[in-house]
Amino acid sequence: MKAAWYSQNGKASEVLTVGDWAVPQPGAGEVLVRLHTSGVNPSDVKSRAGRPLAFDRIIPHSDGAGVVEAVGAGVDQTRIGQRVWIWNGQWQRAMGTCAEFIALPAAQAVALPDHVSFEAGACLGIPALTAWQAIEHAGDVSGKTVLIIGAANAVGAYCVQMAKRKGARVIGTVGSSAKSELAKRLGADHTVNYKEQHCTENVIELAGAGGVDVIIDMDFSSVDQFVVGGALKRHGTIVCYGSNDMTRVSFDFKTWLYNSVTLKLFLVYDLSDAQRQQAVQGLTLLLQQNALEHLIGERFKLEQVAAAHQAVEQGSSVGNVVIDLV
Repeated sequence: MKAAWYSQNGKASEVLTVGDWAVPQPGAGEVLVRLHTSGVNPSDVKSRAGRPLAFDRIIPHSDGAGVVEAVGAGVDQTRIGQRVWIWNGQWQRAMGTCAEFIALPAAQAVALPDHVSFEAGACLGIPALTAWQAIEHAGDVSGKTVLIIGAANAVGAYCVQMAKRKGARVIGTVGSSAKSELAKRLGADHTVNYKEQHCTENVIELAGAGGVDVIIDMDFSSVDQFVVGGALKRHGTIVCYGSNDMTRVSFDFKTWLYNSVTLKLFLVYDLSDAQRQQAVQGLTLLLQQNALEHLIGERFKLEQVAAAHQAVEQGSSVGNVVIDLV
């Protein structure tokens, strides 16, 4: 099969290789999926750029979609031919989705409704599941004001849609007028352009009554400004699923304590079995109802994998970056 891989950290153009790789065989409890698409996420490019390698060669990417080609012992034969989307394809494994085939535990290949495209399927494993879990951690948001940081980004766009479905009033931060229009189309009631406006002051002005009830943020290292600045209500909740600074983050503990802030952190790769099951079931229902808009940005061929990684690093694409494998 054709696949992309790297054997050392570095720039995409210098370390990513495309060539032949043996087709994996499904073991007991596994399925073999012929992949149609592979999704490229920020975590994928960060791993390639600088995270220590746990294997000699790594086929990158955790997200993808395709068709079950074969099954291992103990897996229902009727799954052969099923359209599926993948989660945690390359999590703690050497072989991810940036290849024509992947073998992985059957539970990690989830049925994809016929009306949902393979490119949309490549956006579900990290962006959509992260959004689902973030909204779950936010609690009952009906009638409450939720601030979503990066409301037109891959995860944020799903957060906007899911929060609105649960009855929230949504304020989203964006980096351009085009992203503002997009976030509003997806359901955001208001947007704040962080490149042109003072974020905290404008959020307070829009939220009123002491600030927002919930903040959903991808960058824990910068969320303190909203608490110190008074943009989060007392007894408010912050949900974070990442940070630009992954080592030591400082924040005004006294202000957080005296405002009784609730902080919920999670890693989408490491959900509990119960959380994962609930998230997959909930997302499946939304897909069956055709209730989500999937933002597909730039699309690349396998041979252009380095350019795909560069597009994610540069943030030049509005929507999820997808590699077409068929």
